[in-house]
Amino acid sequence: MNILIINPYALDPDQAGGTRHFSLARALQARGHRVMLAAASFDHGARVDVLPPGPPAARRDRHGVAFLRLRTPPYRGNGAGRLWNMVAFGRAVERVLPAHLDFRPDVVVGSSPHPFGARGGLRLARRMGVPFVLELRDVWPQSLTDVMGVPPWHPVIWLLGRLERELYRGADHIITLLAQVGPRVAARGGDPEALTWVPNGIDLGLVPTPGPPADAGPFTILYAGSHGVTNALDVLVDAAAELRGEAGPDGRPYRFVLLGTGPEKPALEARAARLGLDALVFRPPVPKRAVYGCLAEADAFWVSARDSGLWDYGISFNKLYDFMAMARPTLAGVRSPGNPILLSGGGLMVAPGSARAMADGVRALAAAGPGARREMGERARAYVAAHFDMAHLAARFETALEAALAQARRVRGGAHAR
Repeated sequence: MNILIINPYALDPDQAGGTRHFSLARALQARGHRVMLAAASFDHGARVDVLPPGPPAARRDRHGVAFLRLRTPPYRGNGAGRLWNMVAFGRAVERVLPAHLDFRPDVVVGSSPHPFGARGGLRLARRMGVPFVLELRDVWPQSLTDVMGVPPWHPVIWLLGRLERELYRGADHIITLLAQVGPRVAARGGDPEALTWVPNGIDLGLVPTPGPPADAGPFTILYAGSHGVTNALDVLVDAAAELRGEAGPDGRPYRFVLLGTGPEKPALEARAARLGLDALVFRPPVPKRAVYGCLAEADAFWVSARDSGLWDYGISFNKLYDFMAMARPTLAGVRSPGNPILLSGGGLMVAPGSARAMADGVRALAAAGPGARREMGERARAYVAAHFDMAHLAARFETALEAALAQARRVRGGAHAR
């Protein structure tokens, strides 16, 4: 197959952030397919344009994967500038991308970290007469109402609701990262039978063999990823305040590391400074290829999300699989069915939004001792290798694309019969 995957935030390992589609593209190419990733030129995490001034699009091959970068306007924060960036990307998919393709795709995949690029992919696929596969990543507009607090009567919510229904109804197949989203798709006109679960995962070829954490120095809890409202990192800051001056049973003081960036980072840094938290360290983001060296410093990891019914559909945080692959336990402050930490026994679950619960979780991990932590970490790594290896997920992704092609042939055959 010739496969075009559209994701505004697609990254390669030289950038900081998730590399889902890069890893899927490599695995699909190994299975004999031709793949191109279409992404925005403005790097959402680093807030820089990766293209020099000039043409509206440019192809760049990165580690054997073809990226087509479509020029999009810069923005700061989560306001009107970001919305315009989203709209501009969707328009570029329709108007700019076709002139820069060097093959005719057999199938177009539109990923939905925001829905505008996916809608551009739907329209492009219809114009080219090829199947369209929606990759459902975030549930729009519920992500804005439940997590960001946007009122349901806001015009943007109405617009996103229309786009959601258009995408569900227009897709020949839906790939979802969220295992429990079928009823919502059905309620908005999509076909829950034409749905395949392909979560985020881990390219174990990028992960060095993990060694044990250091048995000297501070007991380190590390978070790596976006610093946004959804990530609820204020809980970590407040837990660090509660644990200030304490040490574990072995005498090692507690230390917290926040690696990454995002719109909430300045407020988190200011809060930590006001509280005088010398044991809380903020670090800038690093490229994906370098992140595992940073993760190796940790005794345990932290992942959290603002408590919301949104997580009833499931979770598939990129960072979580990186943590598990490093054979360390994870403290998880998120309530969701199918949570890999709960299923694997690879860490401890704590109440979402509770700094007291997180602090108690840190104390419990420290008291468990290195042997018990090692066992939790090994269970986490074994579980992620068995269920979330990108090589296996690519085969499932491939099956979903084949289902879309078969569905398109049936529709065409039915039209000819009439």
